[in-house]
Amino acid sequence: MNLNNKYVLITGASRGIGRAISKAVADAGAFVILSASTEDLLSEVKKEIKSTGGRAEFIVCDLCREKDISELFKKIKEDFGRLDVLINNAGIAKAGSTVDFPIKDFDSLININLKAPYLCCQQALKMMIPAGKGYIINISSVVGIKGYSNQAAYTASKHGITGLTKAISAEVQKHGIRVSMILPGGVDTELVDKTRPDLDKSVLLKPEDIAKAVLYLLSLPERAMVDQIYIRRSVSKPF
Repeated sequence: MNLNNKYVLITGASRGIGRAISKAVADAGAFVILSASTEDLLSEVKKEIKSTGGRAEFIVCDLCREKDISELFKKIKEDFGRLDVLINNAGIAKAGSTVDFPIKDFDSLININLKAPYLCCQQALKMMIPAGKGYIINISSVVGIKGYSNQAAYTASKHGITGLTKAISAEVQKHGIRVSMILPGGVDTELVDKTRPDLDKSVLLKPEDIAKAVLYLLSLPERAMVDQIYIRRSVSKPF
């Protein structure tokens, strides 16, 4: 696959799935725009990409701040002139009983997992619609289509991403823009370590598995479209 001359923005690019996607997309030839809130980690990813001949730049952005998101896309337009692919990957997870789940944690889940991707889609489409092309990939979770005990707030945020993806895809199809969603099961990341310590790490998916799914979507010809990819652990229940 050749992504030469494609500008790809990845949120949550400093660690886990986002880091793996960033390196894979760069290896495929894209110019990767790395974004997260931690500058030193972003700098590390940029160095890793450049060490293998890839191209990357990073822009620090706090997705909790609407102004930061606006500034992120303003800088992309000023520095690169366009955006070909947006990968909404950044996310957080918090678990707990619905009865006593702190409302501040509910708000943070909605803000990072749903509001921020919405705002990023909104800003990206302002560049993609005039260009008549573009691709948005939302990294969701299995809880975007399922429900698990003690994960009501997290599940609500990811079900929101499912609805967001479906609606925006229908809205922008006429502009030549594709919108897909990837729903991973348990992945070996810090996030899963904290929220699902009960899972056997030896059977977890790896961040690189999700990166391969992203590359698959980006490799499809314009005549082909995959709405969603659900990737589960091979030991989990089918369907």
